Amino acid sequence: MAERVWDRFLTEEDKAHLAASTHRPVNPGTRPALLLIDLYRGVFGEEPLPLIEGIKKWPGYCGMPAWNALPHIQTLLATAREVGIPVIHITGLAGAGMPGWSEAAKRDWVRQEFGPATTEREARRFEIMPQIAPIDGEVVLRKASPSAFWGTPLVGQLNFLDVDTLIVAGESTSGCVRASVVDGCTNRFRMQVVEECVFDRHFTAHAMNLFDLNQKYADVIALETALAYLRKVTSTRSDAATPELVGAR
Repeated sequence: MAERVWDRFLTEEDKAHLAASTHRPVNPGTRPALLLIDLYRGVFGEEPLPLIEGIKKWPGYCGMPAWNALPHIQTLLATAREVGIPVIHITGLAGAGMPGWSEAAKRDWVRQEFGPATTEREARRFEIMPQIAPIDGEVVLRKASPSAFWGTPLVGQLNFLDVDTLIVAGESTSGCVRASVVDGCTNRFRMQVVEECVFDRHFTAHAMNLFDLNQKYADVIALETALAYLRKVTSTRSDAATPELVGAR
């Protein structure tokens, strides 16, 4: 099997346990939707920069992992639109007069006064990147917590569409992606995380959260696997059988 992104972090005991265990994949169903989580300006900034440079203007900046993932996300989104599956964009809640989850958790933190430039960037923080911006017919939901499910009508929309499988892209792997995948599994959806299409500002957190998600709540699959699945499942549109994964890793 090809080396996985998390392999370098596993101990010898970890590897021995995995070798002795029987890992059962989730496997996708037959009615997928694409879930794009928090692909907004605040994590990309205006241009590709090293992490330490980018956070000077955008505190939530994720560095080059975000920019490296962007073309892969564009490919996944283009295929989802081509085959006609539902696409759901998730971003932060802005302008509602209430703090976000991070600010609420740090309620004793004294908020700094922003200058005009910082205020302007703050106002644009949750704008979805233009390269992957929603088009007519695609749902956009705003959340005030890490999970795309908490406090939003996401479950109702997915039930209305008769979705059984969520193809997941976005950020951060250790934060909002993880929270959304766990909640998706809790709500009995078949969660499929596309490895090249999720990212985190810290590589170790990215790798080990993918490992944990793959072990417990989801299949972590290659982009080529996701594309092949989408083309196959939408060409057959059969509820009689679950499509085979091709080239899964």
